Amino acid sequence: MMNPSDVVSIHPYFKVKPGKLAEARAALPRFVAATARESGNLYYDFTLNGDLIFCREAYRGAQGLLDHLQNVGPILAEFLKLVDVLRVEVHGSAADLEKLRGPLAGLKPEWFTFECGVTRS
Repeated sequence: MMNPSDVVSIHPYFKVKPGKLAEARAALPRFVAATARESGNLYYDFTLNGDLIFCREAYRGAQGLLDHLQNVGPILAEFLKLVDVLRVEVHGSAADLEKLRGPLAGLKPEWFTFECGVTRS
């Protein structure tokens, strides 16, 4: 069982560019297939609301997230031609967030520091 303070989650919100919804939706299974092979991933899924796409994802610490971004980098580069990034949140312990500030600076995320939580077995 993982302690919630050891989990890093990232919450990106994307707005699909006009006329690109079918292409953007077609890319989502590629992200899922690539992520399914990652040992540091805890969960990963997409939800849609019209032309808005949200990716719900969490990792075993900062390194899990960094490994994921390296793994999906080529897919993400293509995806970003179809969407605009509206907002990115990163949630985790202060120590994990510090490891991510440099590598994720280009996304201009909002940083949320873990305070307390519940763990179930």
